Amino acid sequence: MSEPPRPIQPCRIVWQGIPIDVTYEANWLSMDGDGVTAHLEVRAENRRRLPFTETGYRSHFLPRGIVEAAGGSAAYVLAWLEEAAQSEDWRQYRNAESQLSLF
Repeated sequence: MSEPPRPIQPCRIVWQGIPIDVTYEANWLSMDGDGVTAHLEVRAENRRRLPFTETGYRSHFLPRGIVEAAGGSAAYVLAWLEEAAQSEDWRQYRNAESQLSLF
């Protein structure tokens, strides 16, 4: 007997001109009871750097319910990006990226 398909919710968002694919699975291990783990994957188009990942990919495990409380996976990831974009590292990266280079 085969297992039922996993309920993975995909969506696409655009943040600061960067298309981003997000997948969310509310019950990653198909468990019951307390301590259910959710899984969120974030993939930037062309693996562009994001404030919370230099590689353009992030796999993130979190307690079930947090994403739903934030308004869903798109809202959660957008809020996460905005918060992470406040870091000095991200500001320096964006500043350097916007500067013209002769070399």
